[in-house]
Amino acid sequence: MKKLFLLVFAALFAIASTQAQDAKKELSNAKKALGSYNLDPTNNRAKLHEAKKAIDIASEDAVVGATTEVWIKRGDIYNEIATQQITVRQLGFGKLEDLPSVNGNPAVIASESYRKAAELALKKFEKKDAAKGLRAAQGNLNSLGFYDYEEQRFEQAMQAFEEAIFAHEVLKANDEESTLNKEDDYNNQLYITGLAALNAGKPGNAKPYFQKLIDLQFDKPAIYEALYQVVADETSPQEAYPILEKGRMKYPEDISLLFADINHYLKLNALDQLIGKLQTAIQQEPNNLSLYTTTGSVYDNLYQREFEAGNSAKADEYFAKALEYFEMALKKEPNNFDAIYSVGALYYNKAATMTKELNALQDDYSKEGLRKYEAKRKEIFDQFEFALPYFKRCEKLNPNDLNTLIALKEIYARKDDLETSNEFKQRLENVQAGGKNAKSYFND
Repeated sequence: MKKLFLLVFAALFAIASTQAQDAKKELSNAKKALGSYNLDPTNNRAKLHEAKKAIDIASEDAVVGATTEVWIKRGDIYNEIATQQITVRQLGFGKLEDLPSVNGNPAVIASESYRKAAELALKKFEKKDAAKGLRAAQGNLNSLGFYDYEEQRFEQAMQAFEEAIFAHEVLKANDEESTLNKEDDYNNQLYITGLAALNAGKPGNAKPYFQKLIDLQFDKPAIYEALYQVVADETSPQEAYPILEKGRMKYPEDISLLFADINHYLKLNALDQLIGKLQTAIQQEPNNLSLYTTTGSVYDNLYQREFEAGNSAKADEYFAKALEYFEMALKKEPNNFDAIYSVGALYYNKAATMTKELNALQDDYSKEGLRKYEAKRKEIFDQFEFALPYFKRCEKLNPNDLNTLIALKEIYARKDDLETSNEFKQRLENVQAGGKNAKSYFND
């Protein structure tokens, strides 16, 4: 039995030795092919294909793959492929399909190989070679990363930008020069990596980069908005708000952070706090129509809140303010659909709200009760009449807007104009069924 075991062990050892010899041969082939390629890259491009094929085989071997040499050479080969890809993109020399096929970003593979070499390196020259490769890879990583970013391959861009940071950390740990040694360069690398992660739909990857930038007091307001959004999605807007608040305190004039602040309170429906923030935004961007319509909508909601609470004086005050801001928007852009619709909806919703009061009066058949009922009915009818010209203007601008068609159908029904009401009922049903009204009713 012992003899049999020794025979099996000897056979396995022989197989492993043969495989190791084959891997060493492939490493040698890779070195020779790369050397030949470097003598004349233009005419010896086939040698780069040979080098990649050979180094892929050599690096997968357990014995040869444990050496620094194979990873340095793997980095050199893949870094050259990355360089050639950049040359084709920048200068238009050659074609990408003529280069060795790579599953992923060759600069990332090169940098990972050099990092592996740095991990295994024992001799001084090996560490120097790994460091030299990492510095070369850093430039290629960002170049290819930006191409990916521009072409909206955000996850690939994130991986490239992130790998440049990993390379920097290895270089820094070994007291070697890095392309990211300058504070501004390092911070900008963190920033573009975080942005790529956000755009890739990976907020968890983006979070530590933006948090680190805030800790480093990086001078860019957008990092506060980005981290706020990540944390708000993870937990809640309330828990994330201190981040946004910190950014607003540091950059009180930044309009983007102000808008993020406004949107935060809009999500919470914190109407009272919104007014001041919106007015500040209007002072900074007086020609931004959406700020006027948003402010009008906030006052509209405040009006409805006070009306429901029975505070008629305050409700009337808020109604007037809502109308004021919508009309301010219309003065700036008379044919702005949203502003026109908002005024019509303001009157329409006021009429609908007052209908509740009318219902409360309908069971009182006394002379005074009937008088109050008719007075309230006329008041409601007047509000619908105020709304009508605005909805007509909306229908002229967009004959397929569902809310406009609904409002017109209801208003004409209340006017006992059933023919026109039915016309808008048919137009509404046409749009709801997926059709389009070819032209406006009021342009006929």
